[in-house]
Amino acid sequence: MLRVGLTGGLASGKSTVAGFFRELGAFHVDADRIAHELLAPGGGAEAAAVKRFGSGIVGSGGAIDRKALAAIVFHDAKALADLNAIVHPQVRAEIGRRMAARALVAPTQRVALVDAALLVETGMHRDVDALIVVACGEDSQVARAVLRGGMTEAEARARLASQAPLAEKAAAADFVIDNEGSLDATKRQVRAVWDELLARA
Repeated sequence: MLRVGLTGGLASGKSTVAGFFRELGAFHVDADRIAHELLAPGGGAEAAAVKRFGSGIVGSGGAIDRKALAAIVFHDAKALADLNAIVHPQVRAEIGRRMAARALVAPTQRVALVDAALLVETGMHRDVDALIVVACGEDSQVARAVLRGGMTEAEARARLASQAPLAEKAAAADFVIDNEGSLDATKRQVRAVWDELLARA
């Protein structure tokens, strides 16, 4: 399988684009979901995260409160680096396991999509054969993040400040999908990229 990275900033439409690629036949590995699983009760990163950030990040139900954790790490670069050091090596290992398992059960599948918000920041983009970046303007990202709920404008801007600038991500990309326009326009771009990926595979 061709290993393809998919990334983009906060609320850039990465999940929507991933859905379009799934419809076309890509095997989708959601690295952000894996990270959430690792921080869930019994997950491989839970104990280390609580040890590093304290019991204040644990909610009343006994699980890590992701909003409380985000309030710490997205305002403190050292804290974010510490969290990444706990979580990302395990995410990388799990991605490898899932890819290997998929190759065994679906040997004819040609494209695997590794979807991660911090693909460039963590250096994981070097593990893939091609990189796709989903792009839109910062004001659009903030507006979308607030609209979908759970985040204030200040929180959205703090989250964006913790991520690599779009220009840095785009410089590392093989393909950039502009998601400022309509869904149909985005879908057309996805189809064009898909055709190119199949040609490479």
